[in-house]
Amino acid sequence: SNLTIYNVNMIFYITFTSIILFSFYFSFINCANDQCSLTHNSNCDETYDNKYSREANDIFSIYLRKYEEANQAYYPSNATGCKFYVHVVDEDLKPFSDGITQQMIEGIKTRGTKYQIINGRLYRDKDCMFPSRCSGIEYFLRKLVSKLPDLECVINTRDWPQIYKGHGVFGPIFSFSKTKDYNDIMYPVWAFWEGGPAISLYPRGIGKWNDHRLLIATVANSTSWNDKLNVAFFRGSRTSSERDPLVLLSRENPELVDAQYTKNQAWKSDADTLHAPPAAEVSFNDHCKYNIFYSASPSFFMLVTNGLSFSMEA
Repeated sequence: SNLTIYNVNMIFYITFTSIILFSFYFSFINCANDQCSLTHNSNCDETYDNKYSREANDIFSIYLRKYEEANQAYYPSNATGCKFYVHVVDEDLKPFSDGITQQMIEGIKTRGTKYQIINGRLYRDKDCMFPSRCSGIEYFLRKLVSKLPDLECVINTRDWPQIYKGHGVFGPIFSFSKTKDYNDIMYPVWAFWEGGPAISLYPRGIGKWNDHRLLIATVANSTSWNDKLNVAFFRGSRTSSERDPLVLLSRENPELVDAQYTKNQAWKSDADTLHAPPAAEVSFNDHCKYNIFYSASPSFFMLVTNGLSFSMEA
């Protein structure tokens, strides 16, 4: 459906207001002990870095080129089921083709949570950085424990990988996210079955995405664009201050934007939700009521809801 004039005006107003807010915060840049205007920087010394110059932004051409190369190299795979991931397993295990030693395990055990299987029983370090994530990992291990030999492994529950190829310790640690710059071994994320996200709506995990996707699409397709709420929408935890201007704009103009912070695992007080009580979570299906979304990053979920999505973070 086409955007109505009201929708277009709303987008313009939100964008214009956001520009004003950002202009207020970033109208001056510190240079040594002085301040200099973005347009008059003659008082700045040679250490001044103009983030708006062409040279400063040329670095992003690297990522554009990588995207274009990856897009050209893509080809559809005929593999189905777990076979689709065999090449990932093979690549991740190559660095350990000469074997794994006890010394390797000892050297990396502080980078994650150590698990042991002894005589068909599962054991774990007493402390886990994210207990809910460990419960998700154990959901799978409990199903496999009777089929596995005695073993010891370290599993990373952080969002980022641990074993950088360029320097630092080397050893076999399992992580659910990585890039080609790391020697971490990929393992399936647990969140669709148990252990995350830790919110009241999905206390044991969000469930199988293939089921959610069909249900969300059904609800989205049954709601026409003109019947959706003419309010830009965001719900999420405050993992980045880059989202603050949108939430502050919502508090000033709730008729235009409904953007609120929810709790996350690190929440301790209202200070963690920008000095306001945390908002209640909103189910996937209820996102379909809105025609405009602000998301932390582009996602397939936003496409399924048949809404117009803006990304707050590149």
